[in-house]
Amino acid sequence: MAGIFNIIGKFFGNKSQRDVKKMDPILKSIHEEFSLLSNVTDDDLRTETKNLKKIIAESIKEENEKIKGLKSEAENNNKSISRKEDIYNEIDQIHKEIIEKIEHTLSNILPKAFAIIKETSRRLSEKKELIVSANEFDKKLAVEKDFVLIKDDKAIYKNRWTAAGNEVVWDMIHYDVQLIGGIVLHEGKIAEMHTGEGKTLAATLPIYLNALTGLGVHLVTVNDYLAKRDAEWMGPLFQFHGLSVDCIDNHQPNSEERRLAYMADITYGTNNEFGFDYLRDNMARRANDLVQRKLHYAIVDEVDSVLIDDARTPLIISGPTPRGDKHEYNEFKNKVSELYNAQKKYVSSILAESKRLIKEGKTEEGGFNLLRSFRGLPKNKALIKFLSEEGVKAQLQKTENFYMQDQSKEMHKVDEELFFVIDEKVNSIELTEKGLNLMTKSIEDKDFFIMPDFGEEMANIERENISEKEKSLKKESLRIDFSIKSERIHTVNQLLKAYALFEKDVEYVVIDNKVKIVDEQTGRIMEGRRYSSGLHQAIEAKENVKIEAATQTYATVTLQNYFRMYDKLSGMTGTAETEAGEFWEIYKLDVIVIPTNRPIARDDRNDLIYKTNREKYTAIIDEIVSLTKEGRPVLVGTTSVEISELLSKILTRRSIKHQVLNAKLHQKESDIVAKAGQESAVTIATNMAGRGTDIKLSKEVKEFGGLAIIGTERHDSRRVDRQLRGRSGRQGDPGSSQFYVSLEDNLMRMFGSDRIAKLMDRMGLEEGEVIQHSLVNKSISNAQKKVEENNFGIRKRLLEYDDVMNQQREVMYKKRRHALLGERLSLDISNMIYDTCESIFDQSYDIEDYEEFKLNSLRILAIDPSITESEFTTVERSDLIERIFEKTYENYIEKSKNIADQAFPVIKQVYENESAKYENIVIPFTDGIKTLQVVTNLKEAYEKEGKNISQSIEKSVVLAIIDDIWKEHLREMDDLKQSVQNQAYAQKDPLLMYKLKSFDLFKVMLDKVNKEIISFLLKSGLPQQSNIQEDKHTRNSNLQTSRPEMGISQQRDVNSNQQKPIEKAQPVRVGEKIGRNDPCPCGSGKKYKKCCGK
Repeated sequence: MAGIFNIIGKFFGNKSQRDVKKMDPILKSIHEEFSLLSNVTDDDLRTETKNLKKIIAESIKEENEKIKGLKSEAENNNKSISRKEDIYNEIDQIHKEIIEKIEHTLSNILPKAFAIIKETSRRLSEKKELIVSANEFDKKLAVEKDFVLIKDDKAIYKNRWTAAGNEVVWDMIHYDVQLIGGIVLHEGKIAEMHTGEGKTLAATLPIYLNALTGLGVHLVTVNDYLAKRDAEWMGPLFQFHGLSVDCIDNHQPNSEERRLAYMADITYGTNNEFGFDYLRDNMARRANDLVQRKLHYAIVDEVDSVLIDDARTPLIISGPTPRGDKHEYNEFKNKVSELYNAQKKYVSSILAESKRLIKEGKTEEGGFNLLRSFRGLPKNKALIKFLSEEGVKAQLQKTENFYMQDQSKEMHKVDEELFFVIDEKVNSIELTEKGLNLMTKSIEDKDFFIMPDFGEEMANIERENISEKEKSLKKESLRIDFSIKSERIHTVNQLLKAYALFEKDVEYVVIDNKVKIVDEQTGRIMEGRRYSSGLHQAIEAKENVKIEAATQTYATVTLQNYFRMYDKLSGMTGTAETEAGEFWEIYKLDVIVIPTNRPIARDDRNDLIYKTNREKYTAIIDEIVSLTKEGRPVLVGTTSVEISELLSKILTRRSIKHQVLNAKLHQKESDIVAKAGQESAVTIATNMAGRGTDIKLSKEVKEFGGLAIIGTERHDSRRVDRQLRGRSGRQGDPGSSQFYVSLEDNLMRMFGSDRIAKLMDRMGLEEGEVIQHSLVNKSISNAQKKVEENNFGIRKRLLEYDDVMNQQREVMYKKRRHALLGERLSLDISNMIYDTCESIFDQSYDIEDYEEFKLNSLRILAIDPSITESEFTTVERSDLIERIFEKTYENYIEKSKNIADQAFPVIKQVYENESAKYENIVIPFTDGIKTLQVVTNLKEAYEKEGKNISQSIEKSVVLAIIDDIWKEHLREMDDLKQSVQNQAYAQKDPLLMYKLKSFDLFKVMLDKVNKEIISFLLKSGLPQQSNIQEDKHTRNSNLQTSRPEMGISQQRDVNSNQQKPIEKAQPVRVGEKIGRNDPCPCGSGKKYKKCCGK
């Protein structure tokens, strides 16, 4: 079948070739426009930008006039509620039409715009300076930037400036492949461009074109170094044409400077900060606190890393929670440690027994013990080494297949002697009966770790012949017992995972007494990210560092849902084709593979397969020695800190100079990667380290053969391996790539084809011998595809859960934004009044309780509904609700007028006597139960005779009540998400149950929001003795931001009022190592190996 597709591809071309061919006419138009610009003056070149802006403005002039007229009509208080609603719906529709018209216009002017930027690049690369007539923008820029000088009435733009602390001289002109990349990005697609092909330069084309609209363009990067560097590096190209450029990572969150950065035509920043600013804006209490404007167009650099790798975890803003520092991790740590050590000892003994039995030819008994040891501790290094021996892995698979048949009904025989059972593929761990007995041996209550059967126990209580009061007490006691044991078992399970599944210097590192997660894709430390559901706290307990307190979620969004809010989204990367299906299914983004400017000269060799890691690493070191003797630089890609440090030790013993780049040294990333192309340089780095920084080679190095890539093992994802290969062969440079694989590697152990193991056994390979064949590469690729499919399933499932949350988030944030801006608040209030009247009526109507209806009307709406009991049961439901609504709304309007009349004399006195002292004032309002401080503008209140106070009250009440109830709702949704997972045991779909129950929760929450807001507005007033005070506004400063690992967890404080000084990165220092037979430093008098070194 593959052969047929290859033949068809030769005749008709593949998708990539067809996609690129469609752009030939546009490319031709760009070249024609470019040729016309060569003779125009620098001033005329800048004038072309102004002309393009006029064309865009003219194309949407009619629609903007319509919106202006409709807004003026909506502000007329005489308009009915229904008419106002129609007006705002029409405005929303016109905004959509404007976006469509803008896109059509941009497509028409694209050739001219791209030609302008290419011509600007040519002039800057060929001349030392460009001289133009100075305008206000130039003068302001000259004060801030050293590449612009003002001389008389002229502005001089130099072709050299500072970017990321280094002076750069502009020497780039767009190739055709970069023009094609720019077209792809403008069309809202993903451009896959190989490393070194100039993605950053290609992005300048659609950035310039879309910035002409004035709606804002966001360039999103994976780290702040790239964001700041690219803003400084590419900025002058845009600033020459009068477009403003800024980087949000240069400014503090919630600051005026950051708001201005978003108002710039072009804004650079990191994915996390864009997302967190969205959340912060939806917690703002003033319109002036908002920093983002409407999200229009974003280009995501390294789009695979941002929209796939980072998309699996939500962004969270949180704050303190009651009893957040209460936990039981330290209490049960020693018990779990004892349990883990008992399992370790037992697994070691049965592994030794298995080796003996298999050696004696008793393969059935030996295979049984081998499977038991694998189920007990799959990461045991002795077990992994034994599995690489001839026939052992095949025997394990044969035994496992036997006990897994018939839905694993015989597997209990394997597990019964273990203390706990690990399923490494799904990262789960389960305590056995034997493990429970060990945990409770010193506890009198043998049910200490056993959950009660809640349903059965409740039924038993109901059957007991006791009073209702006693039943109620017993049920409450059962609920408390269930809750305590549930938390206790959860704590133990997380501690077990921490000890058995998570290794230091592999999944995480400990720096400055803090546990920090290492990104499996990039090897970078994930600052602020924590494992979810208490797992991070369990690891902190294991490592004897401070256990951070839990926090409460205030706002959350996934990057997937954040980036889907943009009118248009595009991305660029060197590795997206393998994930093209996911990009299309989730984001509707098509991946276009851009051809290289020069043919790739890199030699990609077949993988070398060894039986053991020892043989593999020996071969790697020998190859490094050989390559450095030839003068070739070597980049060694690893998948963990542990492997990078192991190779570093071996190279140090062999006196080979090298540099290491891993999670412990990530601060030096750009410096280390920049030097990786020097003659005979050896750099050990994680597979995706240094993304965004090219490894440039000298002429001599190219003659030696270019950069050599050595992969120490295959990653779970083909995309990561392609990224590592792509570090070599930049712009047609020579180079090579070679992956070294062993049967002990994680990927091969869990997903590798057993045919490789059998093949190596049949061939009777001796130690150190190697297999190299394209069929083996295909087998490894198939294993990677299995992992990718599994990971895609996980991400898609997470998105489906967040989609439920996102629908609710959009409703609440929309209400909040209307309140904050005030534009549509009166319409929202009238709808809330109607919904509340309907809810009160229906609540009593369904059960025909007229008295309850009257009571609730008085309690919530503060009115007598004037509906008789006979009318309640006989008149049409909709007519009665309309009567209640009209009376309530009239009452509210009258009340608003009375408040204005009551407050105005005081406002008048303050304004006439102290207006120079106050700008905004705080007026207290109370409903007799709670008091809210309402902020209003003093001058506006005086000029409108207090009539604006009612809107200020509405704003303050809506924001305060929505925020309080929304936070509570988020906690309930978190609890629901955890609880529905147990539905799988009852053969029910947890996602379906989550959708159903979350909808019910949301309905209840909306009803509660409406009732509390309307009740307060209808019943509140000025206190008898009230003092108008000056508004002293402070921003939230005790909130925390985080990227938890696949869930909600504890976070770090990043929002202090004062900007903390940036500490200079220090080299990592390793303390003196304690020998196993040395006295233990704890002072116990025992040897280290018998005490703390166990």
